[in-house]
Amino acid sequence: MGRACVDACWTGCSVDWFSDWAGDIHWVAFVSIPVFTGVIGFLINWSGLWMLFSPVKFRGITIPGMRELATVLPRKIQEVPGVLQGGIGWQGIVPARAAKMGSIAVDKAIAKLGTPSEFYQQLEPDQIAEHIVTVFRPEIPQLVDEVMLREHPRLWRDLPRPVRDAVVERVQAQLPAVVTRVTTEIGIHIDQLLDPKIMVIDHFQKNPALVVRIFRDFGQRELNLMVWFGFIFGFLLGIPVAVVDSIFHQAWLLPVLGVVVGWLTNALGMWLIFEPTEPRRILGIKVHGLFLRRQDQAAEVYAQIIAEDVITLERIGDFLLDGPRGDRTRQMLATALRPAIDKAAGPLRGAVRVAVGATRFDTIRDSVAREAVGRTLTPFKDPVFSARQAEKIRVLIARRTKELPPADFVDMMRSAIKEDEWMLYAHGAIMGLAGGFLHLWIFGVGS
Repeated sequence: MGRACVDACWTGCSVDWFSDWAGDIHWVAFVSIPVFTGVIGFLINWSGLWMLFSPVKFRGITIPGMRELATVLPRKIQEVPGVLQGGIGWQGIVPARAAKMGSIAVDKAIAKLGTPSEFYQQLEPDQIAEHIVTVFRPEIPQLVDEVMLREHPRLWRDLPRPVRDAVVERVQAQLPAVVTRVTTEIGIHIDQLLDPKIMVIDHFQKNPALVVRIFRDFGQRELNLMVWFGFIFGFLLGIPVAVVDSIFHQAWLLPVLGVVVGWLTNALGMWLIFEPTEPRRILGIKVHGLFLRRQDQAAEVYAQIIAEDVITLERIGDFLLDGPRGDRTRQMLATALRPAIDKAAGPLRGAVRVAVGATRFDTIRDSVAREAVGRTLTPFKDPVFSARQAEKIRVLIARRTKELPPADFVDMMRSAIKEDEWMLYAHGAIMGLAGGFLHLWIFGVGS
């Protein structure tokens, strides 16, 4: 009987307390708190996306002495775009970390998508050889003429026209075999000549807008959802904030809780996009990272961008000739081309060698080979042919990206910005703090 009295008394007291509490509340101000936190949450995620992607290039002012001062600042401050360069301003986190994303993209994904040899084989070297022969053959007469006039003009002018034409024809006749040898040599040594990591990093660094495009082209829908979830998260988190504020009536509560709400809103938004990597059930609801739900569609978009803009036949040709290992490529190709010059002289090789001298003959042969190297790979820069070959790279990358474990797929997209996410959270906290002060200014303390 005593327990029943206690329960009845407790219930009555609770009802009385709730009635007193509800009666004292300024309901417009109370309801406005979750509305405020919802709007602030929306603005936090909307501006957070702007901070992620814009501007593509640093905008700000350079301050004398800032570069030197930056070296002694805390590491987190040094990570703010522009600080280490001596400026105060902003550059989107994603474009600012373009080179790093390129490095991680290679380590986490592209290196697993295929070796340089596999990429090269996808481009079908036989077709490349045929294209080179077609484009290069008309240039042979000019090439031979230029080299001979430079190295031994008198001999070349004294030769009868039919003999000179015969030399050119023999070089042209050797062309298919020579080009096949060249493309085969490239294929054999491609792993030493081509470094996809350097190629991707360099291209991303020079084209930060491309990294932004990768995110936006396949993730815009999820990024828009993140903005609207900012409102939902902010509104829901604002309900307990309103209750606590109405009970304790402390001026510092709303700004402090605003910081918590702002931080959590951004953190939940990032979690929503990338986590969990594998589908899970939380309270009976299936939860899976928004990006990861569409890995197959994302793989197609990602493959299209990489095949059209990053690992292209044109860029492979540029890297082979002008990249850090270009000298080695040129030497290898010249070595492959020299036998063609010997064969072009045919039965007269011995006589010609005696007539011009062994050293001069070797100089002529080597000059033709060196001149031919650059022109041999010029067809790599044919945009129409390069576009046709890109389709094969796209298919390979799309297939392998779809096969990536979800954790690797997330790492590829998130690792470059993960250590900078604190800036987004701090930005959310600052906006939450400002929202708390704004509400205090409009409605006063304790609703």
